[in-house]
Amino acid sequence: QVQLVESGGGRVQPGGSLRLSCAASGSILRIYDMNWYRQAPGRQRELVASIGMLGSPSIPESVKGRFTISRDNTKNAVYLQMYYLRPEDTAVYYCSANIQETDSPSITEVWGQGTKVTVSS
Repeated sequence: QVQLVESGGGRVQPGGSLRLSCAASGSILRIYDMNWYRQAPGRQRELVASIGMLGSPSIPESVKGRFTISRDNTKNAVYLQMYYLRPEDTAVYYCSANIQETDSPSITEVWGQGTKVTVSS
């Protein structure tokens, strides 16, 4: 079974930086889009970054200029680099990926368990 595991969350002061990582494991044939979402308490989950299989990033205006996304296909991993963090960036960050497994023709969206980011002085 395919799994995604995030890491890199924690507490950081306003203005600081964090780098989140997410690695996929299992019987993977191919990983298509990889994404980072976040969900703050009492709010809906929102997309903060996406990256295509060939590395084309997409960053929404809400975090553009502060967040970047990259991936390493040799490691089945995706990264979210966050700069100039603000208290309102506090949330649980989740990665997701559209994955085709080796024994299945279908593509499944797989989610990680989330990693908490707290921005506070």
